[in-house]
Parts: sequence; structure tokens; C-alpha cells
Amino acid sequence: MHDTKWKSAFRRKMLKWFSLHQRDLPWRQNKTPYRIWVSEIMLQQTQVVTVVDFFNRFILAFPTVEKLAAAKEAEVLKLWEGLGYYRRARQMHRAAQIIVDEHEGKFPVDFDSVVKLPGIGRYTAGAILSIALDQRQPILEGNTIRLFARLLEMKSNPRHTQNQKVLWEFSTSLLPRKQCGDFNQSLMELGSEICHPKRPKCLICPVHNLCPTAIKGLQTTIPVAAPKVKYESVNEAIVVIRRRSKFLVKQYAEGGRWAGLWDFPRFNLNLSQSNHDNSGNLKRVDGSSRLGDLLKDQTGLIVKIQKTDRQIKHAVTRFKITLDCYIANQVSGRLTKNQENYTWMTLAEIEAAPMSVTARKIATVIRDTNCKI
Repeated sequence: MHDTKWKSAFRRKMLKWFSLHQRDLPWRQNKTPYRIWVSEIMLQQTQVVTVVDFFNRFILAFPTVEKLAAAKEAEVLKLWEGLGYYRRARQMHRAAQIIVDEHEGKFPVDFDSVVKLPGIGRYTAGAILSIALDQRQPILEGNTIRLFARLLEMKSNPRHTQNQKVLWEFSTSLLPRKQCGDFNQSLMELGSEICHPKRPKCLICPVHNLCPTAIKGLQTTIPVAAPKVKYESVNEAIVVIRRRSKFLVKQYAEGGRWAGLWDFPRFNLNLSQSNHDNSGNLKRVDGSSRLGDLLKDQTGLIVKIQKTDRQIKHAVTRFKITLDCYIANQVSGRLTKNQENYTWMTLAEIEAAPMSVTARKIATVIRDTNCKI
């Protein structure tokens, strides 16, 4: 840990730099706990440039915690569509209801109450209370972990439990007596705009002469990189089934990957992990025939399916997904009721429903090409 003189110089330089260079972001105007809370949840695993428009639309629709609490989950998910990690939206909706029911509609202002709300951990609680109310609360997130690791010349993985403890202690020790909100924002701003993971802009950093990592030229090795995520390849199929002016869609149940969202019938094309070919690659089921059987089992419909040329590749957590698109040329039978929650929707109804990013891409293609995907 650095001494008192170092910390005093660091605080002074950071606050001065932030006053001159802070970005003009919508949640920095009228900094209420509610607005800061919404921004912090949206910013989790999402870049600032992406969040701005989502934040503005969300606050316009739900300007108060009472409005958010009273909304239907589908309305919340629709406004969240495209941000991903939809669990954040569901937890925020639930937290808003708790605030209305247990805190008379007022966002709690003590740390213990805030951290008990769904979707709020130690960092988020500290960020909300320091930024909105100038409480003396430390923060530690991706940008500040990297910044602190360099300021401490930490030569082991900063995400290890013991190092996390050290970083939280360091964050606490740096807090000024006043302007804690501005100071915490300055740390995140510096990490985001200057102290990049690769090629940090040390020459224009306001605290480069206080940073041992910069002084010794160790920026490429500190912080120690986290182990690379090992992605598992998954093959999926999405099937567009049209009957007159309506399309078959289903809503995901609670606890699933996209709980509360609507999607076209979607299936995993991989067999079990024990079924590999001679090269060690995971085998795939025969698309059209197998999909027809699966659809009949789940919906009662008898369909003739044709594969299209459209393919979408995307990543979800630790999975790399290749999504093949199919279309039903013939449909007969009656939709049966089952646990999958299938129904028929018009394009207008689909437009209004919350969907995953890939499902929305397919819906857009259907709308723009008259179902010629």
C-alpha cells in the first residue's frame, strides 16, 4: 500500500482530471439513486456507448421506481431487448417491487438495505450510494481492478481471492473525505478511457508519475491476464412456421436462458457428448427429419421443413453457437397444449413482444422479405 502523501497526491490529481475530462453521460445529470442504479445495472458487461440510448429510452418509459415496479415484465424485457443478460432486467424489476412494498417507494440509502436487493452486489451498492449521495463507499469493478493492479504493481492474478481483498482495502483507503462520488467515477473513467488493458495511454494519464507499473514499463504484463474462456461449440436450428398471417412462437419459462422472452421454435442439433465421429467432432442430427419429429412431439403439428442458406453465429456465455435457419413449406394438424408455451402471433404482435437478439434478426428478415429467409 502507498503512504499518505502518495494517496493525497493521487486524489488531488484524479479529481482535477475528472472535473476537466469527464464524459457527458445522461445518468450524470440529475444523479438520483434510481437513475444511477439503472445505469449501473445496464453497464454490467456492456459498453457505455451501447448503454446511452437504452438508458434514455428506459428512463423515459419508467421515470420512477414506482413506474418500473408497476410495469409488466414483458414491457421491461422489451425495453431491455438487445442489451442481453436479461436476468439483470428481471432482477431490477423485482427489486423495484421490493422498494415499493418494503421501502415506501423510496430507494434505500443505507448499504445493508441496498445490497439485499436482487441483482445488487457490493460494487453496485457502493457505486449507487457514492455517486448519487456522495457516501464514502469503495468500489471495485473491471476497470478499477486493472487500474489498482497497476498502481500496486500486482504481479499475480488480481481476481484471486486474496488479491481481491487487497484491492478492496486499497479502494477503501483511497477514498477522500468529500467528493467520493466524483472520485469513484474518476477511477472508472480513467480505467475506461486511459488505462486500457492493451496499449494504455500512459503519456496522457494524470497519475502516470505515481504508477509503478508505468514507471517500470510493465503495462503489458500487469495485470496478469485471466485464463481464457474455453468455448464449447453448439449447433442450433430455428424454424419459421407460418399459418396464414400468423407465425408459431414460444415463450421461455422461468429459469431458462431467456426466461420471459419469445422465440421461434429453436432446437439443439447436437447429440449427447458421447456421440463423436472418428475425428473427435461432435455428431449432428439430420436437421430436417429430426426437426420435424421434434416439432410434432412438442406442438402436435405436422410440418415439412426446408433448410435455408441463412446462418447466424453468436456467443452466449461459454458457448459459440451456429444457428441454422429452416422454414416450413407445409403445415397441418392442430397446435396442442404443453409445457413449451407455444402460440400463434401476427408480425405486429411479434414486433411488440420481447425477443432474443437472434430471434429479432429472424423476425426482421421475415418482415422485410415477406418470409423469404
